[in-house]
Amino acid sequence: MQKKGADISLSSYDDIFQTDASRAESQQERIQHIPLDQLEPFKNHPFKVIDDEAMLRTTESIVQFGVLTPLIARPLEDGRYEIVSGHRRAHAAELAGLTEVPVIVRDLDDDQATVLMVDSNLQREEILPSERAFAYKMKLEAMKRQGERTDIKRDKTSSQVGMKLQTLDIIGQDSGESRNQIHRYIRLTNLIPDLLEMVDKRQIAFSPAVELSYLKEQEQVDLLDAIEYAQATPSLSQAQRLKNLSQKGLCDTDAIREILSEEKKQEVGKVTFREDEIRKYFPKNFSSRQIQNTIIKLLEQWKRKRDRNMDL
Repeated sequence: MQKKGADISLSSYDDIFQTDASRAESQQERIQHIPLDQLEPFKNHPFKVIDDEAMLRTTESIVQFGVLTPLIARPLEDGRYEIVSGHRRAHAAELAGLTEVPVIVRDLDDDQATVLMVDSNLQREEILPSERAFAYKMKLEAMKRQGERTDIKRDKTSSQVGMKLQTLDIIGQDSGESRNQIHRYIRLTNLIPDLLEMVDKRQIAFSPAVELSYLKEQEQVDLLDAIEYAQATPSLSQAQRLKNLSQKGLCDTDAIREILSEEKKQEVGKVTFREDEIRKYFPKNFSSRQIQNTIIKLLEQWKRKRDRNMDL
């Protein structure tokens, strides 16, 4: 039973005379207009902010309508703010000549901010493999730390394994990916930067890249030289063989060059285009899905016309 008179705290003058409505209003997040020079990018932000066509469209929209969706930022100790969501909008606003932007200021610790930063950026339509890879890794590490802080009494080894599996499931559910696919993306963070850039440019396919991520760093450097020498990139089967050689300690320069110099079997039933090669033929506001649907319709029209000519 609680002792009479225990845990008595004195309220301030403002608390005594503050109404429920005013208390609720003070706790609500408000949109503030903050100068751009007081905003800093999120530390180790994995998403690229580049001046591409999408940035141009965003800038044109901001010039016409302003920043319609507020940024989310958290306060820093020096009085400045760290952007959690809205890096591209902030850059576009600067290009549009604005000096301040609408911002929702939210108190977040490092891990909370990381999870929110990743989730908000993964909503974008086009994300590079490297961006997704490092974003998933950052979110996994942040969520693991959150779990360790709330459950420190479990057996450490078994809890860490179980936590990792459970966290991968949660990340997969949030992003619409399987746990295995999340793990495969995170594997890409083990690639050296030059190889990872080739994945972003679609010079190396995703599945071979995952296998290549198991190569040691020097082996990857040797692979990069071999790619330039052979003017070829590994297929999935070749990448798997390189991984197997690495595990046996046999993945040297000669072995890598020998594998890459092999004539690849022709892939059947697969035709790919880089989006930057065909986007110039479509309106700037067309999404990837609209481009794909239009191409299919044009091909259907071409086929019908060809069939009619063959019947003549």
